[in-house]
Parts: sequence; structure tokens; C-alpha cells
Amino acid sequence: MTPLAERMRPVSLDDFLGQEHLTGTQGVIRKLIQGGRMPSIIFWGPPGTGKTTLAKIMASQTGAPFFQLSAISSGVKEVREIIAQAEKEKTAILFIDEIHRFSKSQQDSLLGAVERGVVTLIGATTENPSFEVIQALLSRCQVYVLNSLSKNDLSAILKNALEKDEWLRSKKITVHETDALFRLSGGDARKLLNLLELTTTSASTEEIIISDETVLQATHRKLAFYDKQGEQHYDIISAFIKSIRGSDPNAAVYWLARMIEGGEDPLFVARRMVILASEDIGNASPTALVLANSCFEAVNKIGYPECRIILSQCAVYLASSPKSNASYLAIEDAIAEVKKSGDQPVPLHLRNAPTSLMNELGYGHDYRYAHQYDSNFIFQEYLPEKLNGKKFYDPGNNPRENEIRQLLKKLWGNKYNY
Repeated sequence: MTPLAERMRPVSLDDFLGQEHLTGTQGVIRKLIQGGRMPSIIFWGPPGTGKTTLAKIMASQTGAPFFQLSAISSGVKEVREIIAQAEKEKTAILFIDEIHRFSKSQQDSLLGAVERGVVTLIGATTENPSFEVIQALLSRCQVYVLNSLSKNDLSAILKNALEKDEWLRSKKITVHETDALFRLSGGDARKLLNLLELTTTSASTEEIIISDETVLQATHRKLAFYDKQGEQHYDIISAFIKSIRGSDPNAAVYWLARMIEGGEDPLFVARRMVILASEDIGNASPTALVLANSCFEAVNKIGYPECRIILSQCAVYLASSPKSNASYLAIEDAIAEVKKSGDQPVPLHLRNAPTSLMNELGYGHDYRYAHQYDSNFIFQEYLPEKLNGKKFYDPGNNPRENEIRQLLKKLWGNKYNY
């Protein structure tokens, strides 16, 4: 029997569920189909979000001949054969699944046909096309992003399958719970329908109950239940941060795994690591902040599931780094001093003197430009008079900041008691 996911594949935009920004009444794909003119397109999005289905609908609605290749099993030879057939048809749609797997030479072989309009290319990729598709081909295509399906989308797809599929309608199915179905599907419609079919065929009774328990039994999985808005969300991120602060990479990756399995927003995790890199590591290992920021940017570009590797690398690095909260304590102490002592005046020698009056009043007088002196340093006062000698930054006890301490002590002597 044909798999449920294939039986339920939509054949028109009216049957298509999800991706409203593309397929809704104001969606660009709907407007392109209605206009009858199709540009070459690259669909970028996670698995099971409708890339192949949209390509087939577009071909069907426009009446153009449709050719399909998989970049995994096809090469330049197959591309040229299809282009030769398309030239006989005058125009055709060529759909290439996983186009990011095509080599540069394979992608180059498409350029001429796309440029002349012999084929309208529709590529599908789960990878960022900016990095995986050659610029010459990318410039000839419109890129449309498909998102992971929301819980509402998945619910509508589930309901649609139960109501319309003849095989499912022949069964006595009662849906009690959907959390396991939705969580294990991870926003993937194909996976959702496969799970539904597996749970149904695995049932040992005539009356089939769809519940978290029956889904997990059918898949031999355990589900780490995780409320992204509730107490567990805050407890687990707290345990994660404290494990890194406590220099335990093993505990850090465990709590990270709990969040990943629970479907936590990866950017939330990455953002917290950027903060931690400065708050808890700081100048003990300045590279930590650079890596954490790079982690955030990479996670933002890539998303699940691959970004779990980047999150893990960053968490392990931060947990294994020397720790210092000296910069954090410095700014907290300085803010407390500002609140306590108010707006202290800027010393005259540190003020700018853009007018002659300011110059006459002594603005900028006696300021000494550090770069004109040996070692680019000259002893002078930079704090307000009432705060003379007040120390906010006290370097931590670690190799990097011990070097900083020695430098500051050499420069400032006993002024700040380093």
C-alpha cells in the first residue's frame, strides 16, 4: 500500500496546509500560479514542509511538463538529457531535490538552460542556499523560505488525514492526546503522517487509541516532556548555565540535550551562552565571547537539527574555559556608585573645548595625550575628583587576568591597590 504521507500529498494549493506566507490568498506562490508566469525558484526549508509538493502543484497548475531529479543519484548526464527533452517541449519545469548536493560543475550545467528559459528550475534544499548554491545560479532564482510547521498546521494535517484517507476512515480511531505525535514529528508533515500510520498499524485492538503512550510504544521512544513556557524551561536553562559556570562540560551537554529533545528555541540557548561568556568567563578567556557570538550567528543561519553540534561545541568550550566574573562585578559596582554619588562632574582636563569660551574656562587644559609618552601611558586622573582612587575592576585570579593585574599595578602603582 502507498504510504499515508504520499496518499495525503496535496494536489492543489487549496488542499495545501501550512506556509500561509507563500500559499495563502496573498501568498507569492499563489499569485505566481494565477499569473501563469513562473520564475526559477529555490525552496529552502526543513524536511517535510512542502517543498516537493509545491513544485508538483506549480507544474500541475501551469500545465508545464514536469521532470524530477534527485541530486543524490543524478549527475550532469541526467541533467543534459532532461534539458534536451525540455527543448523539444519548448518549456518545462525541472525539479531538483536536495540541490545543495549538486557539485559546482553539476550546477553549472543548469545555467544555460535556466538563462534561456528552456527549463524553469525549482530546487529544494534544507541547507542555506547562500552557501550551497553557486552565485551564478542563485542570481537567476528566487529564494522562498519554508518554515517548520506549527502545532496548528500539524493539527490541521492530522485532522485532514483522519477525515479524508479511506484506510484511516475504515478504522475505529480515537485521538486522546497529540503531544507525542507533534513533538516527535518536529514540524515535519511527512514524519507526522508516518507516525500516525505506524501507531495505527501497530495497534493490537480493534479500537485504536492515539495517545502519547501508544505513539511512544509504536516508535519505541521515550519522550522528554518539556514545557517551553513553564517551570521546566527555567529550571533546565538554570541547570545548564550553572553547569557551564561550574566548569562541568558533561553536565552542560546533558542539560543541552534535554533542551534539544524538548524542542527549545536554539537561539534562546545560544543567546544565554553569549551572556555567560562575558559574565562568567570575561577576560579570563576573551575568545569565549567571540566563539559564543559566532555560535549565535551560526545557529541563526542553520537551525535544527545541525545546530545542535554548534551548540554543543560552544557549551563544552565555555564549560572548559577559566572563569572570571570580574568585568560583571565591575559594571555592577560602577552602576551602584553612580546611583549612590549621583552625576559627578567630568574633570576639566578631560572635557572637550569646541568653543573659545570653553577654552577660556579651562576645558581640556593640562590633558596629556597618552600616545605621546613612553609605553603609551602617562599618570593622570580620569575619575571625578570625589571618586579619586576608587577601584571598580578587580582582576580575577586566573593566568590571563593575573597578567592584567600585573600590568595595571605597574602602570598605576598603589593608586588602585592592585
